[in-house]
Amino acid sequence: MSEPRFSGITNWLALLVAAVVAPLFFDSYGQNVLMQLYGWIALTASWVAFSGMTGYISLGHAVFYGMGGYIMALLWMQVPIIVVLPVAALAAAAFAALAGLPALRVRGPYFVILTFGLAEFFKYIVVAIESALGINGRLLLGAPDVLWLNYGTLVLAVLAVLLVVALKNSRLGVALWAVREDETAAGTLGVPTTQVKLLAFVLSAIIPAMVGALTVLRSTYFEPMQMFSPMTSFTIVTMAIIGGSDRPAGPVLGAAFIMLLSELLWSRMPEFYMVLLGVLLLGFVLFAPDGIVGKWQARRRQTQGGR
Repeated sequence: MSEPRFSGITNWLALLVAAVVAPLFFDSYGQNVLMQLYGWIALTASWVAFSGMTGYISLGHAVFYGMGGYIMALLWMQVPIIVVLPVAALAAAAFAALAGLPALRVRGPYFVILTFGLAEFFKYIVVAIESALGINGRLLLGAPDVLWLNYGTLVLAVLAVLLVVALKNSRLGVALWAVREDETAAGTLGVPTTQVKLLAFVLSAIIPAMVGALTVLRSTYFEPMQMFSPMTSFTIVTMAIIGGSDRPAGPVLGAAFIMLLSELLWSRMPEFYMVLLGVLLLGFVLFAPDGIVGKWQARRRQTQGGR
């Protein structure tokens, strides 16, 4: 019984070593691509820690990502980066707690619309503040080397995947699974549904804020419409569904698949890329709802069963 688990741990360790070594063999462009990949893994895994566990589809994670970037832009050259990152994480967690209290009282499409609306509302608050200050964008000079940012983002990706693993093997994860399967029945059996949903929502907000803070350092420019773009949330959901939205490996495979597709098609055929992305998302929802990981595990079971 222990052999498959050992094999899984070995694969994860090999993947981690490859991720650590890879930036050393690429130029600045390749390191930028790797940083984007690590960032998307962190964002998608954080989303899975809430939405994949509870079944509550959130389109609001762009607000946590943008909030981290905004805090970094405000505090840049005034506070050390090592201090800004936890400040951004705490701010996102506080906002998630305040917004989650009313938002998590609704379900289904109402929750989807509400989270999207909250993200857009916060974005235009930031736009209004910046306009009132007469600022159209903030330039961040003297940002760290992209290699340093690579490793910082990789750490966040590892932490996000470990969060999903920890949740799946904890009592909180069991409670979240019960909410996803039948929230009413879970509440009847004594599961504090509101509290566990809120806790998962808050946990899922922490890492995206730090990813946003590091990302704005890579771009060296903060612009609200870009950092709070709803495309961030849509891309996260797409990666999670294609990879497998309730499995730790899902964010890694989903992000890698979409990043590869983006690098191959985006610069040459951006219109076709968006169409293909929509077709892929629709196809996975209809024919492979368990994602790449689910398909691979099902095929593996069939192969082992045939022996």
